[in-house]
Amino acid sequence: MRYLLTLHMNPALWSTLGDDQKNAVYEGHGAFIQLITESGEMVETKALAEPGETKTVQVKDGVAHTKTGGFVESDAFLCGYYVVDVESEARAVELAAKIPDAQYTAVEVRPVVHES
Repeated sequence: MRYLLTLHMNPALWSTLGDDQKNAVYEGHGAFIQLITESGEMVETKALAEPGETKTVQVKDGVAHTKTGGFVESDAFLCGYYVVDVESEARAVELAAKIPDAQYTAVEVRPVVHES
């Protein structure tokens, strides 16, 4: 079964981390990618731009309205994701705990229900 592991980051929190902590996160992603690639569980991963580079579109009364920023009203923003193909939800949760960002923020584990 495939799971989407979403990463959310609060820019205020990120700015408080030292260079060593930030480098550990970056390097940790390299190790995590190697782990799930070697295990055959890697499907896809992407890092995403910050909210200031995001456009949100909503249609009201047939008119498209666009604003800069993410949709969710929150201090955190979706900053990346992994799609993994694993045997169980328990394995997806186990992998989510290995993502280096999990020590600073939550990693959401969500089943992928439709494949194209």
